[in-house]
Amino acid sequence: MKKYRIRVGLDVDDTLYECNSYALEIINCRHPDEEPMKIEEIKSWNGGGRYVEERIALYSDPEFVRTQPITEGAQAFVKKLSEIADVFMITAVPACCMSARAERLIKDFPEIPVQNIMMGTRKDMISLDIMLDDGAHNISSSRAAYPVLFRKPWNVGLSGLLSVNGYDDFLHFCEMVRSSFSEGFPRLENGGVLCLVGPSGSSKTEIANGLIKLDGFEKPLTSTTRPRRATEGDEAYRFITEEQFLKELRAGNFIETTVYSGYHFGTSEKDIAPIVARGSVAVIPIDICGAITLKNLYRQRAMLVFTRRERADAIKSIIMRDIDLEDKTRRIMSLDFEYRNSEICDAEIDVGDDIFAAIDRIVEMVRQK
Repeated sequence: MKKYRIRVGLDVDDTLYECNSYALEIINCRHPDEEPMKIEEIKSWNGGGRYVEERIALYSDPEFVRTQPITEGAQAFVKKLSEIADVFMITAVPACCMSARAERLIKDFPEIPVQNIMMGTRKDMISLDIMLDDGAHNISSSRAAYPVLFRKPWNVGLSGLLSVNGYDDFLHFCEMVRSSFSEGFPRLENGGVLCLVGPSGSSKTEIANGLIKLDGFEKPLTSTTRPRRATEGDEAYRFITEEQFLKELRAGNFIETTVYSGYHFGTSEKDIAPIVARGSVAVIPIDICGAITLKNLYRQRAMLVFTRRERADAIKSIIMRDIDLEDKTRRIMSLDFEYRNSEICDAEIDVGDDIFAAIDRIVEMVRQK
């Protein structure tokens, strides 16, 4: 039977074409005597860092739009995506730039029908199956069944949103939605990766700690820039500075990275591969972004389990944690987004108040009982 062709919308600026980095390149050339502005200084599309007005003004310059570099791999990505989906370009540009934007898209992405190029600022009016956008404001208001955030420096502080780090992860996610996990339930009897996905306060860390006390389950050491809590020892995380984390990220040391409540988390292949190779299950409490990356890498040897807990209980758990008020607020506000992630996990566990029952159920699933 022919598979349903999903409808996928793609943002353009900083998704297919370099925008903010290109703007900084121009701005830094205009101010040669000043310290070059870094991409990390941008905190949002309309704020953060120096030269905000100058940067925003470039977005209304037709010549800027006409000369934006294509992001590396974007053309191959769109070509692959168009083979499994009806692709729509969803782009917001001023009226004076619409012709330049359309000309570029038609020339650079010929496989996309002209009628599938949509311009305007009301992205919230467009109904799609999946939408990829780097603007958090567009994701939060999207009518797509699965709005996906494209991770960039200006949205790293956001938690709970369905997000990806790159084109490969997004392609795999689209395949997951398209096939509805037709590959069958994951098999981890001979080793694999167990991703515990759930909102903050859903007890996924407690479940992980219980699982690794059992034979055949191990916890790889994840690196993080989060401060060490008073109750945590060296076995909890590899605690490093943000500078060291970014250095290792640029060196390609991590196979998956994510940002939660403003802190970086990353897992390396050298920490997971030995566990899987000896037939054990690597247990990782992780957000949906990192889980999709690991699913892409390990396929049928990766199981995504959503840990569900009643909203009121999750909020109580967050409030009781030894974290600052701002962090608590971010976690509570992200709950609605995080509960939606259950739809794309392989299984769901209702945690309730019985952690041990949840652990037993997961063990049954992993061992195919």
